[in-house]
Amino acid sequence: MELTGNVFDVLKERGLIAQCTHENEIRELLGKEKVTFYIGFDPTADSLHVGHFLQMVVMRHMQMHGHRPIALVGGGTGMVGDPSGRTDMRQMMTPEVIDHNCECFKKQLSSVVDFSDGKAIMVNNADWLLKLNYVEFLRDIGACFSVNQMLTAECFKQRLEKGLSFLEFNYMLMQSYDFLMLSRKYDCKLELGGDDQWSNILGGLDLCRRKDSKQVYGMTFTLLTNSEGKKMGKTQSGAVWLDPKKTTPYDFYQYWVNVGDDDVIKCLKLLTFVPMDEIREMEKWEGAELNKAKRILAYEVTKLVHGEEEANKVKAAAEAVFAGGGVSADMPTTVIADVVGKGVLDVLVATGLVQSKGEARRIVQQNGLSINDAKYTDVNGTITADMLTDDGIIIKKGKKVFHRIVTE
Repeated sequence: MELTGNVFDVLKERGLIAQCTHENEIRELLGKEKVTFYIGFDPTADSLHVGHFLQMVVMRHMQMHGHRPIALVGGGTGMVGDPSGRTDMRQMMTPEVIDHNCECFKKQLSSVVDFSDGKAIMVNNADWLLKLNYVEFLRDIGACFSVNQMLTAECFKQRLEKGLSFLEFNYMLMQSYDFLMLSRKYDCKLELGGDDQWSNILGGLDLCRRKDSKQVYGMTFTLLTNSEGKKMGKTQSGAVWLDPKKTTPYDFYQYWVNVGDDDVIKCLKLLTFVPMDEIREMEKWEGAELNKAKRILAYEVTKLVHGEEEANKVKAAAEAVFAGGGVSADMPTTVIADVVGKGVLDVLVATGLVQSKGEARRIVQQNGLSINDAKYTDVNGTITADMLTDDGIIIKKGKKVFHRIVTE
């Protein structure tokens, strides 16, 4: 069912909009016609992560109000790598890896965006970028860009001190060309992206104006950061991925249960479709009530990414872990056949709860580790036979992270 009202107002009320090229015109456009818009996803890994998820939520808001999303996977731009928000050059990927990653994205995007019956389309910029003749591209497109102006862009400025390769310097031209092609092929009028894409989006607008005398628009969205301004979606063991093989649904759910008190309301607004009236009531909650808001957040986000059945399963598992003193059949489990005699620090690394023995040592020294519900403080200790129970070995890191070790 298509929602009424102007999606611009919905996005603004939820705090999603960071910048607009023409705020009044964009709001008017979104209120009077069905707009084709696009968001680009470069295949830098074989899974999207929590940062991308915010963009997917925006696409769904737009689609629910009758607008048509284009999900652009960067089979061409991925060959170069976006310097935005980077302090170093991205690792070069082979064409085979890029193609594989693009295929993985399609499935994940489909969990949130409806691609049936042309309601949304997915295209790959490799279709036009990889066929370009370089000299023709320079004469046709490169002539439209001022190097002086490009160097003032934030995405380049922060890299100039450490070194910016000419390869990456081409990225803005390529992304701008994407907007030109999508405008011509699909009458795409609006490019959306994270706020770190502002300079690239402006390049596309200017190119469409210069080449086709066409007015198009750009809008960026709030980056997912915590109350301290740090990017969310990172844990001690790495990124929070949407692929269940890379971040289990249980760990995904637990990530959101463990967000800070100052971040839960913001995340509910940005990442869920919980009505704003309900969220405004939650804003009045304090103390232990905020834990209820965190569980709502965790359930809603997990349901969107992994489906309702999986969300119900991990919610029940999480509740059983706490009710059962840290034991549940569905809790995260690692099989270590010959665990007896192994160093506790090595076992912590093997479970993926920490990335290094150094990190494991710090947790033990800071009283952050329990084994079978008893504090464990020996950094040189080993797993002993008496630690094995009928439920395996239950490790607790901090106050809320439980993990089970079994031998088979």
